[in-house]
Amino acid sequence: MEGNESKMDLGNRTTVTHFILLGIPNTEGLQTILFFTFLAFYLCTLLGNLLIFSAVLGDCRLHTPMYFFLSNLAVLDIGLSSVSVPKLLTILWGWSRVISLAGCMAQVFFGHFLGSTECLFYAVMAYDLYVAICHPLNYLLIMKRQVCTLLATGSWIASSFHASILTSLTFTLPYCESNVVDYFLCDIFPVVKLACADTHVLETMAFTNVGLVHLICFPLILASYVHIFYAIVKMNSAHAWRKAASTCASHLAVVTLFFGQCAVMYAQRQQSKALVTSIHIFGIVVTPMLNPVIYSLRNKEVKVALRKLWGDLMPAR
Repeated sequence: MEGNESKMDLGNRTTVTHFILLGIPNTEGLQTILFFTFLAFYLCTLLGNLLIFSAVLGDCRLHTPMYFFLSNLAVLDIGLSSVSVPKLLTILWGWSRVISLAGCMAQVFFGHFLGSTECLFYAVMAYDLYVAICHPLNYLLIMKRQVCTLLATGSWIASSFHASILTSLTFTLPYCESNVVDYFLCDIFPVVKLACADTHVLETMAFTNVGLVHLICFPLILASYVHIFYAIVKMNSAHAWRKAASTCASHLAVVTLFFGQCAVMYAQRQQSKALVTSIHIFGIVVTPMLNPVIYSLRNKEVKVALRKLWGDLMPAR
């Protein structure tokens, strides 16, 4: 009944005006536990990334290329988590499962826009580490402000085009049958299943297009780390070796986390729904919370900036 009410008669055809999200499969009876768990993760994500962003913005010692990219990553993590987690929380709490057509389009666009931008930023940050370790004397000359701004802006703009193409291709299809999305958010593959048209070409294109971003970024990151590894091996000082390794540790951890999920997701097109859902939830709920934790735990400069920020927010009485 609810699905039929979402359609408007257009002659002999109907068009979907909103979608109904079924939520996470096989979680009957666990909604309350999942609600408070995901809410805690989401609040920690907002707090952690806002602290990182504020620390970088407020401490002049962190006004360097590395932390400029890290502040962009914090904004991306907040956005990526906020695209779908609030709606997921309303579903788990038993509120409306309905999402408007515009809201569904926004979830598809911003999910792919922010996800692709984050992937590109990992590649940019790997290049920054490569320059810092392999060409330390020319670092400030190579990674000057204009270059950093260009790399960041280029990543945001390229991803916006990528997401716009995927979103337009998805929603130019006719949706004239069911409007029930068997998933917890609007994404290309769950949504196109509802289209009353042949979607094989779009699904293949979307799968290839999304995977292509990762296939471009991963070799660039790998190449950077190969050069970094050789540079570290050639270092004579144990102190320099430890410092270089420590500099790379945080980035390497978040990259492994990010591409590890992608490898499982895209290794095969036919994955079990439970596995895909678990990885997707981990990527939008857990990973954005872990990134600021990883960077703050492994980076003394960030710790100092956070303590300074805390001191400014909580002055001694």
